[in-house]
Amino acid sequence: MNQLQLFLPCAAGVEDYLAPEVLRITGLPPGCITKQRGGVAVRTSLAQAMLLNLHSRLAQRVLVLLSYTEYRGEQDLYRAASEVAWERWFTPRESIKVEITAQHSPLTSLNFAALKIKDAVCDRFRAVANGVRPDVNTQWPDVRIYAHLTTDSCSLYIDTSGEPLFKRGWREDKGDAPLKETLAAAMLAASGWLEGDADLLPLYDPCCGSGTIVIEAAQMACNIAAGSRRRFAFEKYVPFQKQVWDTLKREAVAAEVVRSPDQKPIIFGSDVAHRMVDFAQRNAARAGVADVIEFRGGDAL
Repeated sequence: MNQLQLFLPCAAGVEDYLAPEVLRITGLPPGCITKQRGGVAVRTSLAQAMLLNLHSRLAQRVLVLLSYTEYRGEQDLYRAASEVAWERWFTPRESIKVEITAQHSPLTSLNFAALKIKDAVCDRFRAVANGVRPDVNTQWPDVRIYAHLTTDSCSLYIDTSGEPLFKRGWREDKGDAPLKETLAAAMLAASGWLEGDADLLPLYDPCCGSGTIVIEAAQMACNIAAGSRRRFAFEKYVPFQKQVWDTLKREAVAAEVVRSPDQKPIIFGSDVAHRMVDFAQRNAARAGVADVIEFRGGDAL
């Protein structure tokens, strides 16, 4: 698992910020990554995939490319999925879900295409695991398999993240239209607020809602790993090495910046709805940055 082709999807337009983030997290040379439409590809190891899940604020998922083939019809998709050694990644005890996306695919039904890939995965397990096959769970699967179709090519991925990475694990209180944490992080990256070695400028969100932007900023300022408060799909996979994962988490905790009690906050948030301010304060506490942000109620005008 030392030579994997990863793909980290992101929101459109965020690729230019995700690429340097991947380099910073992994320490890889620039030649190891490739910016693509809607994400970044990188050739690296499973340990680095775990590290990216733990630290990336901009990626939506960390996917491992397991197959890239040409196709003409659904039977070609079945054949491609049948040739992937899924048993190297998970066992029949784990439930699966197949999701499919396409750009200019000639197939008339993507649902039928996903069904053929699912059948291929299950038939492969029947052949190698004494007739036992994984169950399908469309709500909370242990394993998510992604297929991306173009006009004539099919890419098959296994997802190492599980829940999308914008779910950091701290936002339990939210309003009617919450901002995804990955988008908040992209806004902060685009602003250049955290760049340079000089002292950080004060940051103020006058319409903070449940606090997404200021909490992301506070965690960035304190060097708190984005995924430090959640679990990941790779923890159930066959190649998972718990001792490696525990070491990565310990290193992340050791790298956190602890503010002294006499330091005044430089990050501020307010909202006209006092209920939302309460939500933001509780979220900040769960995110470990309650003492870094100063919240108050008030009209932005």
